[in-house]
Amino acid sequence: MTIPLRKNIVEMAGYVPGFQPEDADQWIKLNTNENPYPPSPKVLEAIQKELGGDGASLRQYPDAASRAARQAAADLYGFDVDWLIMANGSDELLNNLIRAFADEGDEVAFVQPSYSYYGTLIDIQGATIRTFSLTDQFKLADFPERYQGKLFFLTSPNAPLGVSFSLAEIEDIAQRCDGMLVVDEAYADFASETALPLVKKYKNVIVTRTFSKSYALAGMRLGLAVAHPQVVAALDKIRDHYHLDRLALVAAEAALKDQGYLQQRLEQICTTRQWFSQQLRELGFSVPPSQTNFVFACPADGDGQRVFELLKQHKILVRHFSDPLLKHGLRISIGTREEMEAILNVLGAEC
Repeated sequence: MTIPLRKNIVEMAGYVPGFQPEDADQWIKLNTNENPYPPSPKVLEAIQKELGGDGASLRQYPDAASRAARQAAADLYGFDVDWLIMANGSDELLNNLIRAFADEGDEVAFVQPSYSYYGTLIDIQGATIRTFSLTDQFKLADFPERYQGKLFFLTSPNAPLGVSFSLAEIEDIAQRCDGMLVVDEAYADFASETALPLVKKYKNVIVTRTFSKSYALAGMRLGLAVAHPQVVAALDKIRDHYHLDRLALVAAEAALKDQGYLQQRLEQICTTRQWFSQQLRELGFSVPPSQTNFVFACPADGDGQRVFELLKQHKILVRHFSDPLLKHGLRISIGTREEMEAILNVLGAEC
């Protein structure tokens, strides 16, 4: 018997996430843009309170509407709660947006290079992929006066390059999209601007966020989207009905409400990022200005694979991409000052 898989599933390539070593405590792990610091202590307090002494609350289903977490996000960002939806990581939102807006064969676009998972999700839906490149100045190249595709994913700040699009640039793109513009702001807390003001101004603008980077909650799988209520209502129809567990929901609410702790950690990471970028440049690396919790570092000889292997020999994990547009460099997550000094010691001595 032939297993009757859909043709596009058989033919597509799956997404390959960053390497997760089994002995992670033996490595300096800077390959998946995780936060080097723990989440807010108030997150841990909220989880412990939810568990209680015997964990009895876990026998009951969570709040399917994520009301408390959504309200915390709405209060923080200045929106009515019906403009917000929570998610099991921002990847759930990206998937459901494609499901909601693109039929089989419809065109969905993104920037190349950016988050490669967009392509996987588009393939799953059976939609058509279109990509737009960047200029040497990291501006969108060859974008049409009117883009008629169903969705355009714009990662800002860009991953893996780290550069950000200005609010004016994003607004110009929104005005030229006949379909939906999804601004993937996974790293926006580390940046100087956000596209959130455009959501109220343009019905076709959607902003997605993750708790994995700035809030140090990658292990909880949390995300959210801010969009016109009609879009939120559509996403609410197609999500899993209990898509966030009880512990994730209280963690999200507590993290959003502790902005003092968040700002403290953001300042630490951004200060380390600026210092590390300058140190790399002094070693001869080219480093685009980053607005994220990582840098894209290019050695003078353009051999990113060589530097990746060198660091790996010293139990330091960074991310190297085989993509021809990216193989000349490395994406290096910003860790603690001590972790970044360890990288510089290796590069200074052997690179």
